[in-house]
Amino acid sequence: MRLLVVEDEKKLAASLKRGLEADGFAVDIALDGTDGKWMATENDYDAIVLDIMLPGINGFKLCGELRDAGNWTPILMLTAKDGELDEAEALDTGADDFLRKPFSHLVLVARIRALLRRGKPERPVELRAGGLRVDPSERRVWRDDDEIELTAREFAVLEYLVSNVGNVVSKTEILGHVWDYEFEGDPNIVEVYVRHLRKKIDIPFDEESIQTVRGAGYRLVGAAS
Repeated sequence: MRLLVVEDEKKLAASLKRGLEADGFAVDIALDGTDGKWMATENDYDAIVLDIMLPGINGFKLCGELRDAGNWTPILMLTAKDGELDEAEALDTGADDFLRKPFSHLVLVARIRALLRRGKPERPVELRAGGLRVDPSERRVWRDDDEIELTAREFAVLEYLVSNVGNVVSKTEILGHVWDYEFEGDPNIVEVYVRHLRKKIDIPFDEESIQTVRGAGYRLVGAAS
């Protein structure tokens, strides 16, 4: 799952990034509303964590502008103020949920996962490809009736492949969705995780569901449902 965090407090933003990545999310950071709007418009996120008090464009205005533009990515709004008016305005401008500062990381992650479970109306509870079943909200995977244990990053790669079942996705696309916007490491890390996945979801079951498309990327095959 790929998240955008729009937060101008640099220490808090860095802390949120570290914590959320430890929980298996790919996280991009914007330090003001203007950059946040650009990133939310140019990239595909599963959810946005949005502070209210931002330089450039405040959170209320940014949320409203995204909704007016037809962007319905789930938004969790953060507020340092303790008042019903801010909460009401957050919801009225299109936010899906709000959280008062200071908050615990545990509660933040629970709220984000609740938003992801609701997701967009067309998002299925489970993703399927042939005998594979992937539950995004619980981060669980099955091959037929056998549950498979994956690391957070392995799960994120598989979820992206299953979400694009039958289509070829490039290493760049996988990096952008599973890692983060500013990833500068070796792009061959994708090959490493695909190899790990094959050892867990294919080889033990005598399957070849993850195909390498030479010069293009990877394709997960299976009848989607």
